[in-house]
Amino acid sequence: MNAINRLWTVALIAVAPLSGCLAAAAAGAGTGIYLTTRGAASTVEGSVSTVAGRARAVMGEEGITIGETKSENGGDKQEFKGTKGDLDVTITLERESPSLTKVEVTARENVAEWDKEYAQRVLNKIVAKS
Repeated sequence: MNAINRLWTVALIAVAPLSGCLAAAAAGAGTGIYLTTRGAASTVEGSVSTVAGRARAVMGEEGITIGETKSENGGDKQEFKGTKGDLDVTITLERESPSLTKVEVTARENVAEWDKEYAQRVLNKIVAKS
């Protein structure tokens, strides 16, 4: 391998991990949705109560059976837990401002595995209802 080929190889190895990060950032920036270690999150336009209505509607459309709900801080933080098949789905809503709500969706398969794609699909539907 000559010197020029080695330089190109080193350059490609150095840039390859960055291109994946840039693609992920670009995708997240376009949709406002980003992946977390366990699912997907976004800041959504609407009050917590408005977004809660959308979240409940999406859970119904997706066939997620709601098993538990929580409300804290006068309704500024709400959580819905449900199941769909083998998945434990949790949607957490938290007030960012009077007109913005942070939404996080997780879909746990078991103790160590999370279905981020499904979580993102549920979140996309919540966002689309705005």
